[in-house]
Amino acid sequence: MSYGAERMTNPAFARSSLAIDNLRAIVILLVLAFHSVLAYLNFLPQQSFAFDSAPFLWRAFPIVDSQRWIGFDLFCAWLDVFLMSFFFLLSGLFVWTSLSRKDARAFLSDRVLRLGLPFALVVTLLMPLAHYPTYVQSALASGVDPGIADYWRHWLALPLWPSGPVWFLWLLLLFDIAAVGLYQLTATRRDTVLRLSFYARQRPAIFLGGLVLASAVAYIPLALAFGISDWFQQGPFSFQLSRPLHYALYFLAGAVIGACGIERGLLAPDGPLARRWKTWLVAAPLLLLLWMGLTAPVMADPAGASLGLRLADNLSFVLACFASCFMVLAVALRFGRVRSQVLASLKNHAYGMYLLHYLFVVWLQFALLGVELPALVKAAIVFGATLLLSWSASAALERAPALAPLIGAGRRAIMPAAAFPPRTGAHPIAGARPLL
Repeated sequence: MSYGAERMTNPAFARSSLAIDNLRAIVILLVLAFHSVLAYLNFLPQQSFAFDSAPFLWRAFPIVDSQRWIGFDLFCAWLDVFLMSFFFLLSGLFVWTSLSRKDARAFLSDRVLRLGLPFALVVTLLMPLAHYPTYVQSALASGVDPGIADYWRHWLALPLWPSGPVWFLWLLLLFDIAAVGLYQLTATRRDTVLRLSFYARQRPAIFLGGLVLASAVAYIPLALAFGISDWFQQGPFSFQLSRPLHYALYFLAGAVIGACGIERGLLAPDGPLARRWKTWLVAAPLLLLLWMGLTAPVMADPAGASLGLRLADNLSFVLACFASCFMVLAVALRFGRVRSQVLASLKNHAYGMYLLHYLFVVWLQFALLGVELPALVKAAIVFGATLLLSWSASAALERAPALAPLIGAGRRAIMPAAAFPPRTGAHPIAGARPLL
């Protein structure tokens, strides 16, 4: 009781929580920006991807525009390096404290309601609607009837059910279920997790060094075995074969960091991350450039790349991912402790915007195909319109009693950018791994 009261009244807790919460507002902007520019990447082919032919790359790039800008490739490459791991890290921050407040059944019921049910609804209802423009562009390019009835027949004939951005939700739900199992198994030894959390506060350099080492062990063997771009897909369930253990580790790291709260230590407003934000700001882009430089020759000749080069490339991904994740956290903790009604509204509606935005992105990109405007202008129009439409739609749907529990404001949930299935080709930067 006294610890809970101290958490609620501690100014450090309020400031740390405010900075982390404000990340949700920034994150949803990154998600919308990422998807808004996908049609205008410089490396894309001139024609849209065939709707009926494997590997169904239209799942990653539903619309292909003739207007391009190389800057979008660099932006998407940076997000691809760290953003999904970052979401799993943030999602894990509040797992242990949530389990401490609720019993396992209540926690799982909440997770199924907030993750499983939205995943099923979006995959079943929104994804077919969102991808109709994709089929129309492909059909017109190949002389096929772009009618709705033909589209539905082609959709049902696919050997998979595209899940789009929300694939993250089912994997996060799986990690939550695993966390419940771990929590139950450690019923008599839960102080071990708390001690590890305190250790992360007291010895942040050793803890973070251990995270880097463990993430290398989790990622590199799978990347060597399956490649850096191959995906598993069964029905609507998919994940990148090289990354599940890496994601699980970041989720676990978040759970450990947040087990004792985020008001002190590693994520404190005056903690080691916030104090050294300049160091992280320098290290992250340098390691990103290292990854780009090593990835380019591997992607140019995957079969001919030596084992040493592939090892160095995989290790550079681990380092670049780690540096960007904690750079974003450091900058947010240092500068994100601001109160704003706009940011508060944006983060409260972020989850609903995440679930809905892809529909608006694809249709807006399709509507601008015949318009002669530079790629930067088109992307800005798509981003701005998607922001307004998804924000408004989320606010409207939250007024529906049946939907409010799924996307209601005021709930703590981290929004992911959507990772998509792999593409082929040897683009040296954005083509290194499947885009988010």
